[in-house]
Amino acid sequence: MATTTPDSHNVAAQDMYKAGGGGGGLEEKPSKAEVLGWYMYGLCSYFVHTVLIPIVFPLIISQTVSDPPPPPQGWERSYQNVTCKHTEMLLYEELVHRAIKLGGKNVSPLEWTSISWFMGLILSAPVLGIVSILLDYSHYQQLIAGAATIIGAIFCLPAGFFKKSWIFPPYIAIIVAANTIVGAAHARHLGLMIRGFTGSVIPQQQFANRRSFTSRLSLYSTAAGCLGAAIMSSFTYHMFSHKDHFTAMWVVSIFSGLVWGLGLLHIFSTDRATTTYNDAPSHSAPITHVLSIFRYPHAAGSLAAVFLSSFMSMCIFGAALLHAMGYSCFQTKNILFLWLTYFMVPIASLPLVHPLQLTMKLDAEKMQLLGFILSTLASGFGFYYKGAMWTKGNLFFFAAIQGSATGFLHAFGRVLWLDCSPAGKEGAFSVWFSWARALGACAGFAVATSIPGNVGRAFGASFCAGLVGMVILIFGNISSFKGAKAAGHVIKSGKNSPAPEFVADRSKTTVLSEVLAKGKAEV
Repeated sequence: MATTTPDSHNVAAQDMYKAGGGGGGLEEKPSKAEVLGWYMYGLCSYFVHTVLIPIVFPLIISQTVSDPPPPPQGWERSYQNVTCKHTEMLLYEELVHRAIKLGGKNVSPLEWTSISWFMGLILSAPVLGIVSILLDYSHYQQLIAGAATIIGAIFCLPAGFFKKSWIFPPYIAIIVAANTIVGAAHARHLGLMIRGFTGSVIPQQQFANRRSFTSRLSLYSTAAGCLGAAIMSSFTYHMFSHKDHFTAMWVVSIFSGLVWGLGLLHIFSTDRATTTYNDAPSHSAPITHVLSIFRYPHAAGSLAAVFLSSFMSMCIFGAALLHAMGYSCFQTKNILFLWLTYFMVPIASLPLVHPLQLTMKLDAEKMQLLGFILSTLASGFGFYYKGAMWTKGNLFFFAAIQGSATGFLHAFGRVLWLDCSPAGKEGAFSVWFSWARALGACAGFAVATSIPGNVGRAFGASFCAGLVGMVILIFGNISSFKGAKAAGHVIKSGKNSPAPEFVADRSKTTVLSEVLAKGKAEV
């Protein structure tokens, strides 16, 4: 009669785990505290990408340059001949007036922000290559995420020390780089929690459990981030009502850094990052580790969708906001209501769409496709009616649609990306996700703000990006299930497959329990 020992069972479990693609080690089931902490970091950091960089910093920079000349139609009329207040048109002109000298040409505060944003992406690119190895092959994950958060938060504090426009590119570039790094760490953490909940390898009939858990976490985290963005946009409006706009926006920047720093509570309250990494030391990791994504076609295709969705979202947001200010002449309080509609509607729509997804059994790529359809609809209407007078009701309606679409694209884009990420390579894949998202937002912001009077071009570019994104998802044969299968997360059912209890157990010893049960049967 064959006999087995606990040690031999453990070795068998590890071999089975790694054979299924789980090179990252066994994972513990995420606790409620860990999940809530992960949500909290989304609350404390999402606004950096959506409010601090595209809204707050252009407002600060606009206060460091000379006053703009009167527009051709005067201060009391908008560019569509709508009656305006002097302060409302002045705010618009301060943002779009090219008063910053750069070589032989002048740029506006909005364009200066785009240039600074792109500098941050260039700065972060080589750093992310190193970070990808450390995230997957070292025990410095907490240190990396914590250091990036601290550096980013610190550089939010001195924004008003010098009232000079040339000082802001280094500030913004470092904040962008730091946010991109912690965005990768945050996405990777979700991948580890997913693996802890379902295990690295599951039978295909249990894929619905993975889909449900992953979507719920990503949707709720995005909703929490939208709440943070709504709070910060409201605070920005409140402070901008003060007479000294420069100092007021500096206070907003300081407060943003403090709120971002609160995310350290999550980073240093969990030990998952320090206990999960590949067995090989970091110095033995291949230099091309960060390029391993291109061996997985589903992941490469989803990367293009991430870039296009981020480009589309920011381009629509920036173009619509500028048009409402300079052409429809929205009052500042209506600009606040527009921000709140854009950020607060997803707080309800994102959690509500999860039961619909489960009922209709829709994978992440289909939900991402829904986001592309809604954004394409919004940009199409904006392009068609670019010369018409936009009413408050119409703009609020499409702000609600576009806000929800942006949430869908981000939440389900992250889910699709992690489904295509092999176990043990979440770090390498997550840096691509974070960088592509930031690059898309930077490009969208640049297109929307480079010619603020030509809103049709921005909406046309967004419309084309949405069409290309849908073509990639549909005809590129990108699928969460196929991507997860190619990444080694899903295997066919069989005698060597995990039993149905694989997911029901939801613990660190899921695979080990199955092998032990099999050994007892042999005995």
